[in-house]
Amino acid sequence: MKKNNKKKKAQMKKRRLLLSLLLLVGTGVFLGTATYAWFTANQTVAVNPIDVNVAAQSGLQISADAKNWKSILTTTDITSASGTYSTAKNQLPTQMAPVSTAGIMNADGTMEMFLGQVSADEDDGNFILAASKETDQNGTVGNYVVYDMFLRTETAGQVYLTTNSGITFADDADNGIKNATRVAFSVLGNTRSDDRVENMQQLNAGAAAPVTIWEPNYDDHTSYGVANARDTYGNDDLVAGTGNDPVAYDGIKAKFGIEQGITLGNANATAAGAYFQKVTPQIQTEVGFSDYKALVNLSAGVTKIRVYFWIEGQDVDCENNASGGNITFDLQISRNSSAA
Repeated sequence: MKKNNKKKKAQMKKRRLLLSLLLLVGTGVFLGTATYAWFTANQTVAVNPIDVNVAAQSGLQISADAKNWKSILTTTDITSASGTYSTAKNQLPTQMAPVSTAGIMNADGTMEMFLGQVSADEDDGNFILAASKETDQNGTVGNYVVYDMFLRTETAGQVYLTTNSGITFADDADNGIKNATRVAFSVLGNTRSDDRVENMQQLNAGAAAPVTIWEPNYDDHTSYGVANARDTYGNDDLVAGTGNDPVAYDGIKAKFGIEQGITLGNANATAAGAYFQKVTPQIQTEVGFSDYKALVNLSAGVTKIRVYFWIEGQDVDCENNASGGNITFDLQISRNSSAA
């Protein structure tokens, strides 16, 4: 009888051990295949040294300070502009973290940007999103890029981005984070070409400034981005690779804390309309330059435009596997919609 009891106990231990091993293996598979939005592993994207190139064509002149005019702006032009433009908003960080915006402008001419923080709920393990307000600064600080540029032309007309515009990797490690990037252009005002430099620099349309949000790589997704779209956002329409349709996102429009209990799956305008707003970015077509939507309608004289580059945390491609890498920002602006 004792032998049978010992035998049963041994068998039960083996079963418990086997069950524990199976649970361990299952957990390992889950952790190895899971993808989450907003970099739940607290990762960042290196952009040091940041590479920004802005070229103007077709009779356009460009400046970082409304004083020194040229046809191409470089990173050096932007970072050194504060020497002649004391109120410049030229923020070029050494690292970028996911932020989000609905494209809402403030009275001081800055765009509402929010840094997302993800934490796990202690009770149910769900990932909870919180958002704190960001502030535009000057220097190698912050979590996104912002700078001012001035465009000068003698005749009014529409301004376009050419096919040479885009966001790419400076190295070969294309892990998909470029697919989550956005660019915003906010027109802060216009004045005559012979106006004082100080007046050009102080142009500020405030909360009324029109904003255009552009998504350069809207049609491209990695397999991880496709999985994240499905599992986090309930979007089962995407495929890995190019050729996808544009995906609107729910940009953050107001700060909120973890006490709101907003899970990643409910971080949208439908479930939490007080904090999120649906955004449909402008896209570049692949057909031809004449098919592009106009970036801005430019008046004659000097126009001040504030430019933002960021990694959109609410994008389906903003997930742990995509973090890392060095990003290059290229913009080429032209007034001629028939140019190649």
